[in-house]
Amino acid sequence: MSGERDLAVLLSTMEPELQPGRYIFTTTKRIPETANPVAFVREAEGVTLVLDQDQADRLGLPYEYIAAMITLSVHSSLDAVGLTAAFAGQLATGGISCNVVAGYFHDHLFVPIDQADLAVDLLRDLAKPHT
Repeated sequence: MSGERDLAVLLSTMEPELQPGRYIFTTTKRIPETANPVAFVREAEGVTLVLDQDQADRLGLPYEYIAAMITLSVHSSLDAVGLTAAFAGQLATGGISCNVVAGYFHDHLFVPIDQADLAVDLLRDLAKPHT
């Protein structure tokens, strides 16, 4: 099942959805057995986990960054060109950092928790000229 590749269609139909919860990034040498990460990446230095903050607290995992997760509901193709650049540029105009995790169906953006509402507004503004 391939996703959308046309940038104008992607932008006009991305529909950013703020997910409930607070998310953190942490690193560890191994994934704890009881952890249920949203995402993880193995790096030479360790495993980066993206977890719900409550779960990280229960597991005693350290973190410094608390994020909101925004899901772009459009099914974007993994080889689509320009979507990441477009939304990253738009968020940058508002001074918002963004960490992106691409799933098979959707892109998930992690932004500072205190800037979540502004980020959603900026993403909706980005979609307007394309609708």
